[in-house]
Amino acid sequence: MAQMTVQIVTPDGLVFDHHATFVSVKTLDGEMGILPHHENMIAVLAVDEVKVKRIDEENHVNWIAVNGGIVEVADNLITIIADSAERARDIDISRAERAKLRAERAIEEAQEKHLIDQERRARIALQRAINRINVGTRL
Repeated sequence: MAQMTVQIVTPDGLVFDHHATFVSVKTLDGEMGILPHHENMIAVLAVDEVKVKRIDEENHVNWIAVNGGIVEVADNLITIIADSAERARDIDISRAERAKLRAERAIEEAQEKHLIDQERRARIALQRAINRINVGTRL
């Protein structure tokens, strides 16, 4: 069976390192599925989930919340360098829900005061919180 190595790295270090038969990521240009022997490439990642089908069992899938970064595919090695990343099993859903509420309040406040930069940052925080919630509930 053909396989690839998937590594996800953040400023805090290596978050994920396993062999896979399929990886799905969302880039700024859209969804991308990666199979063994994929063409070498680099793309910018969106804030979204990464799906990794592991080689140990046919139905073994890992979900990772990735908050931006890049993906590089080179000779069956997929390297994701992300601002931050969390595996589904490590996500504290209640903490992510609180972050979502804080971001929603910050958006409202920024809109009332016409603070465009603060609103943009709050929208990014909201997107990250929603991504963590979505991935965290995939267990």
